[in-house]
Amino acid sequence: MSSSTESRSTLGADAPGWQFAVTAGILGWVLDAFDFFVVIFLVEALATRFSVEKKTIVWTISIALAMRPVGALVFGALADRFGRRIPLIICVLYFSSVTLLSAFSPNYAAFTVLRALYGIGMGGYWGTGASLAMESSPLRLRGLLSGLMQAGYPMGYLLAALSVKTVLPHYGWRALFGVGFPLALLTCFLALKAPEPSVWCEHREKSIADIFRILWRHRRSFSYLLLVMTVMSCLSHGTQDLYPDFLKSVHGFSRDTVSNIAMLYNVCAIAGALTFGQVSERVGRRHGIMLALCVSLAAMRFWAFGTTFGVLLAGSCLMQAGVQGAFGVIPAHLNELSPDAARRLFPGFVYQLGVLIASPAVSLEYALRHRVGYPWALTLFEGVVILLLLLIFQVGPERQGRSFHAPQSSHP
Repeated sequence: MSSSTESRSTLGADAPGWQFAVTAGILGWVLDAFDFFVVIFLVEALATRFSVEKKTIVWTISIALAMRPVGALVFGALADRFGRRIPLIICVLYFSSVTLLSAFSPNYAAFTVLRALYGIGMGGYWGTGASLAMESSPLRLRGLLSGLMQAGYPMGYLLAALSVKTVLPHYGWRALFGVGFPLALLTCFLALKAPEPSVWCEHREKSIADIFRILWRHRRSFSYLLLVMTVMSCLSHGTQDLYPDFLKSVHGFSRDTVSNIAMLYNVCAIAGALTFGQVSERVGRRHGIMLALCVSLAAMRFWAFGTTFGVLLAGSCLMQAGVQGAFGVIPAHLNELSPDAARRLFPGFVYQLGVLIASPAVSLEYALRHRVGYPWALTLFEGVVILLLLLIFQVGPERQGRSFHAPQSSHP
């Protein structure tokens, strides 16, 4: 349904307080990503602290990712039954507190448990934050705000890289697990000021059991979107999580140099998310994602096989502009394809279950480097992922511009 055919009042374009809702959704995702990516930059420091190999710390990344569907189920059902705001606040306080406790882990086992618990909170947040932001957004801004919502992820990555340069040298690795807590409090304050989206009130189900029945009725759509998010997770984590280690191991760059590169390519990632989110309003969600994927495909050679600082920087910037450009369309695309009464549980669970299925990707990619070398491991893995995504989106459905207030189609 085109936005031009729907009235502003029907869409809730002038709903008071929507800015608070969108800002809370975005800031919480920034914080969530920051707390995740801190570990990416501390692999060596944590391995030294707990007297384990680097690959053992890398496994805690996979463990955190694997626990995300648990959080999506728990917080998703709560948000669809009781509203977006309070479950969002509980989720933010939960994962921020667990992250803070990680700083005081006495050993590797305790750290692993805390990262698993953090994964539950990380998985619980995206669907709640995205549904709050997308349901509150004016339709005319949905593509742009979708990009801005997903840009919170590279923004968290950027802030983690910046903290490694500024906080770590002066206060040590433990401080990095606590610097985000004030942002958690700000997110909660904004969520309290935001109104509950009117579309949740319109489509609210009577029980959590009813919400899960809706999930089952739309299992065909769920299966397709699960495939989408599984491969998209391989794209995102496969290009991000090991790249700092790649730059250190293969090219011998210092920690500060790697942090500088990471900051620059995350600036480009934010720009990509905003750009392709807006582009999707003109060309459609699927074609917007496919254009972004072509940017990443074009960057592959320079990203993996560059031999100078400048080429690697350009390649990584183009790669992440494409990767996060594709992801910038995802909040709008998933929410538009989700059933009304389960718009928190449906996209959140499919997103995080996809992350679970893709969670071994980082460790497999890391292991592949022993057989073919780091550059070819990155290239082969991500080349297959991008080509598969282009095929998936070429044949997939789309409901760009759908009004969340309109009656839900009976077609699953």
